[in-house]
Amino acid sequence: MSFYDIYKKFKSTDFKDSFSKTTHEDVLRAIAAPVKTPEDFLTLLSPAAQEPEVLEAMAREANALTLRNFGKTITLFTPLYLSNICDNGCIYCGFNRNNPVKRGILSMEEIETEARAIAASGIRHIIILTGESRRATPPEYIADAVKILKKYVDSVSIEIYSLEEEEYAMLYEAGADGFTMFQETYNEDIFPRLHPIGEKGNYRKRLDSPELACRAGYHIVNIGALLGLDDWRRDTFFTGLHAKYLQDSYPGSDIAVSIPRICEHEGETAFDAACSVADIDLVQAMLAYRIFLPRLGITISTREPAGLRDKLIGLGVTKMSAGSITEVGGHGDEVKSDGQFEITDTRSVEEMAEAVKKRGFQPVYKDWEPIES
Repeated sequence: MSFYDIYKKFKSTDFKDSFSKTTHEDVLRAIAAPVKTPEDFLTLLSPAAQEPEVLEAMAREANALTLRNFGKTITLFTPLYLSNICDNGCIYCGFNRNNPVKRGILSMEEIETEARAIAASGIRHIIILTGESRRATPPEYIADAVKILKKYVDSVSIEIYSLEEEEYAMLYEAGADGFTMFQETYNEDIFPRLHPIGEKGNYRKRLDSPELACRAGYHIVNIGALLGLDDWRRDTFFTGLHAKYLQDSYPGSDIAVSIPRICEHEGETAFDAACSVADIDLVQAMLAYRIFLPRLGITISTREPAGLRDKLIGLGVTKMSAGSITEVGGHGDEVKSDGQFEITDTRSVEEMAEAVKKRGFQPVYKDWEPIES
């Protein structure tokens, strides 16, 4: 069975009808259930769960589960954009190939300059990103970049276009140990309209990519939906089911989710979010993830404002970006492109570490060591 089979099983779920019947007593029962079912997860995502006393109960449970499974630690990482050249026409993205933005790509020498600057900040975990263009940034280019970066940091994750399984294995052999891919939305029906141009419009290929990364041996596999493209509760529900499938099927990989909300981007393409996602919605999604999957990693990026990010510490988040830059070349001497989106939390790595400490948690720069063969 693939995750697509699970998706099809729940695809026809009438969320509105289910939520109309859910009471706060149902949410409390779901919190207390010794083993959480998908139906319990759906209950935790219901509007009834936003009643103050119920949300507080979820927060207490999420806090206890987070401390039990992760301790009082927050892993810090930073993104590194290698390129913003893209062949897709995603209507909500600043990298849309039709947007008249400044494009750039790093040479190997420039990648080394970026790596030195990042390492000097103390960061030991990075995620490399590209626009989705196999012609501009082929797997071989990315592999060469990884090899350079591994001289300066301990962990390199990739967030790129979908690859074949042997290509994921090749990048793993080059030193990449983490993988991130956003399904963007799990609504298969609207996916073609959101992705009218380019390979990203292949819903099934994108859906299967995290599993290929697990099979290739990646230590960390991170998934997520861009909240706002469709109903946020629906996308959160399917992201959670996807994470559970990967956890159950590939215990050798640490499975994680990100919870980004759509934000303003560069370029002429205008996109009105299909669903507004308030702060309380983001909090509910995080609490529901933690209660449903206690060992799930949860990432909050600098899309969110500093004050909100600080308040989320202890409620489920395990990993946070710091010193983020969305322009190509932004860490070194020369900015070569426009950014993908506006960063809201602009704090440096040092400032972010101090904020984590003020909440009584320990900022972690390196959280695992590979076993040498």
